[in-house]
Amino acid sequence: MADFMAAIAASWRTGIAYLADLPESWRAELVAECSDFVRFNAAAIRQSGTVQDAQVQLTLMAAGRSGYRRFPLMGIAAADELQWQKAVADLRQEVPQLPPDPFLVLPAGSQQSRVEQAGAIPPVTEVIPAIVATVNGLDFTGLYAGGGQVRAYADSAGQSHWFQTESFHLDYSLFNAQQRAVKGTYADRTWHLPALAAQIQGLREQLQFLTQPAKSVPPGRYPTYLAPAAVAELVGMLSWGGVSEAAMRQGTSALLPLQRGERQLASAFHLRENFQDIPAPRFNDQGDLAPVQLDLIRQGTLVQSLIGNRTAKEYGLIPNGAVQGEYLRAPEIRPGTLAADEVLAALDRGLYVSNLHYLNWSDQAAGRMTGMTRYACFWVENGQLVAPIENLRFDESLYHFWGEGLQGLTQTQALIPATDTYEHRSLGGVLAPGMLVQDFSYTL
Repeated sequence: MADFMAAIAASWRTGIAYLADLPESWRAELVAECSDFVRFNAAAIRQSGTVQDAQVQLTLMAAGRSGYRRFPLMGIAAADELQWQKAVADLRQEVPQLPPDPFLVLPAGSQQSRVEQAGAIPPVTEVIPAIVATVNGLDFTGLYAGGGQVRAYADSAGQSHWFQTESFHLDYSLFNAQQRAVKGTYADRTWHLPALAAQIQGLREQLQFLTQPAKSVPPGRYPTYLAPAAVAELVGMLSWGGVSEAAMRQGTSALLPLQRGERQLASAFHLRENFQDIPAPRFNDQGDLAPVQLDLIRQGTLVQSLIGNRTAKEYGLIPNGAVQGEYLRAPEIRPGTLAADEVLAALDRGLYVSNLHYLNWSDQAAGRMTGMTRYACFWVENGQLVAPIENLRFDESLYHFWGEGLQGLTQTQALIPATDTYEHRSLGGVLAPGMLVQDFSYTL
């Protein structure tokens, strides 16, 4: 792994040195990884392999026009040099034929950064037997992915960024004889088997409750505790027509009533980007560094949105380090005062929701989301788990569950890592507490 990453770093440096002599403006971005992947089913290894991959996106700009090429790096100097040269030659032919872009933002500034986060992950040949031994006797299904990752950026203005980290995640479910499941995620930069074993033991206890007959809960409004994984799903929706300044300017943001002062969220609700505690690069696809911590909603009031360079140019604003898509990269909901061991007592009677999925906007202008409960969700009576529930569909406004309906946020947070592996392993995640909501609406 170290040899591959070193070879890719050398090819990257060679390519950037070649681009430095070009008369055109340019940007180059690198995504690279050396990752072990292991898929489990029924507590046994079903598939394993290692991925070594590096992809460059080169954007060339001239006369108000721009085009890009994506190409792989192999860590072989001669072959990679030809890739850089061919991409430039192709773009020089293509870019003059493209229409002008009135909001094209040329590279500017001189920001540079370098972050290298060493991990402590044993070889996969040691990790996997440890997992198998820990889940012995359980119906365990999941995916382990671990190894090194790189994100890098450079441009013709001289900006340069390098982010390298070593991490892993184990995204898994435990099933019982009735094929009901509880879900867990163990992720970190340091492998610690006792932490995984303790997590699995806690999920075993939930799995025991799932053997009982499921309770059918009729549609209605119920007090609800949403665990951090469920809260993270709700936060993720804000990347789709929520915190984007472009969406606000275009009238499609669910937070427009908040921006206009027509609606208010609870004073206990704070949302920010937190690159200090969430493993994601601060630099964006334009080479700008976002603040280490960037408040978006403070004490229930919108203080700023995510503003990318194109939006800033179009509307005469100051960008704040957002990527062009103006989505959340390292979101955190600040914790509250509710002790974790007092959650069930505070809920008393209602629903304990561990996970949500299939979320979408049901009425974006009103901030209404819909989705389904998933995995281990329970009916609670007198502060005790009573029975699992049949899956429910919810339909609720963020102005309720983060507004007048928010009764408490837990003192502790959980980092829910991004586990997507589309094209490459994702970075980042959501740092979220659990939350207690009054009269959460279930429709089916």
